[in-house]
Amino acid sequence: MTAKQIAEKRYVVKLSDEERERLNTLIRAGKHPARQLTKARILLKADASETGEGWRDCEIAAALDTSVDTVARTRRQLVEEGFDAVLVRKHSPASARPRIFDGVAEAKLIALACSKPPKGRKRWTLQLLEEQVVELKIVDRAKRQHDRADAKKTFSGRICRSNGSSHRMPTPRS
Repeated sequence: MTAKQIAEKRYVVKLSDEERERLNTLIRAGKHPARQLTKARILLKADASETGEGWRDCEIAAALDTSVDTVARTRRQLVEEGFDAVLVRKHSPASARPRIFDGVAEAKLIALACSKPPKGRKRWTLQLLEEQVVELKIVDRAKRQHDRADAKKTFSGRICRSNGSSHRMPTPRS
């Protein structure tokens, strides 16, 4: 391999006038996710067409405060998957954890957690909640991690000052 072959870009970005205008509009107008804006800026800087800037990956990374790998991945994705694939975030259903609690069951869990604890208990524990939601047939099964995540999201409980507050009530000093 010669030095010229090594220096050649494997994934060359050449945008049409329409694509360039679409990216400029995306950057200028409205609110968009930061990742999408960064990718749009990368494509504009990497554009090697006659009207493009044609920057190198390291220059783009330095200017946009991102990594060279991100720039290279964006170039590769444009060439391999197309213009729209770069700007749309992929969703993988396999990556999402299936939820045990739907909206109704979650509301019942919250009501249970805010209710009076069982006799002989000062407060609800996660294990007690887990056992109770199965016993009351709110859900078929419950794992502690799911209870913790759903109960934690609500920020409501007997020790909270008001909904949205996660600080405990101060105890008076003697």
